[in-house]
Amino acid sequence: MNIEAEKIIAQLALAPLPGEGGFFRSSWVSSTRLANGRAAGSAIWFLLTADDFSAFHRMPAEEVWHFYHGDPVEHVALVAANDAARVTVLGPELFAQQTPQLTVPGGVWQGARLLPAGRQRGWALLGCTVTPAWDETEFELGSRAALLGKFPGATRWIGALTR
Repeated sequence: MNIEAEKIIAQLALAPLPGEGGFFRSSWVSSTRLANGRAAGSAIWFLLTADDFSAFHRMPAEEVWHFYHGDPVEHVALVAANDAARVTVLGPELFAQQTPQLTVPGGVWQGARLLPAGRQRGWALLGCTVTPAWDETEFELGSRAALLGKFPGATRWIGALTR
């Protein structure tokens, strides 16, 4: 990991995100409560580095990814069993097919890594907002074998974004 990424981790007090990968810290939990007592939403800072990735995972809540700074990020969603993966590049270059924001529906398998061809800094600072609020009991990390069986058109991505 490079020194710039280490400085960001220290400045934002980020910690390793077990299982999924990357570094994170909660930055907001809504004070508004749903009927079941759960917070209406939550957000985190999220840092990806060149030597790590966000492993395929899913949860029932909707998630919005926000690109803040650094290298572009490939976000990969496994949507339909017989289709190839849906790849979106999060980044600052709007006129180069990058987007600063992406919404992922609940229940979709998703993973991310720095765009290999766009690595200059060796890190990307992102944010993730979840509604309703993130609940670790609903988080599911993808198994390589199970995902390969369900999404045969995404073999390359599953190999790259599972542990």
